[in-house]
Amino acid sequence: MENSKTLAWIFILLAGFSVVIGFIIRPEFFQDIAKLLQFGDVAYSIQLIQSYGQYGKLVIFAIIVLINTVAILPNIFVLAAAGALFGIVEGTLIAWAAETVGVSISFLLMRYLFRDTAQNFIEQHGTLHRLNEFSSSNGFRVILLARCIPYVPSGMITALAALGRVGFMEHLLATAIGKLPSTWIEVTVGHDLFSYRAHLLRLTVITVVSGLIYLLFVRNRHDSL
Repeated sequence: MENSKTLAWIFILLAGFSVVIGFIIRPEFFQDIAKLLQFGDVAYSIQLIQSYGQYGKLVIFAIIVLINTVAILPNIFVLAAAGALFGIVEGTLIAWAAETVGVSISFLLMRYLFRDTAQNFIEQHGTLHRLNEFSSSNGFRVILLARCIPYVPSGMITALAALGRVGFMEHLLATAIGKLPSTWIEVTVGHDLFSYRAHLLRLTVITVVSGLIYLLFVRNRHDSL
């Protein structure tokens, strides 16, 4: 455990050093991210990413990683922008890879550095505490199902996973599998909203499917607790 904490701290210091160097080299990039998070809309996200030209894909990848690492910031508008800019297939792959990386970093931070804070938060919420107890012995299945649900905040799922017995690789696999359908839904919705007349049927189907997935998860959770 101590070795893991040491490695986590080394990673944070390296990441912090990289951010400082990046800020020195191109401070406007961080100013752009701050504005994006402040405005929080798809139109501004598209405008910002387009301004970086050929580096747009790298920029949106970095933004999604950052948002998922922090775990308390919304990324719906960024995923929607990915669909609008890069299409459903490419937008989904970029967003899915970035979310998986960001969530995995957040998992390490919560498990080894901010575990007490996450534990206190869970203990203050009865339902979450019971879900945490259940996920300790059924971690992979709970994480997999939870990650499949679109528009559910990743931070809470990550906190539950970090407090449970699931290992890093097990969490990574469950996240990678579960995030694929949920990311596809969020990116597709963003893509279709800009041409909703042509994709009204698909939007309707996705909305219904998302609702069913959520209901199935809630039912499974209550039956298991």
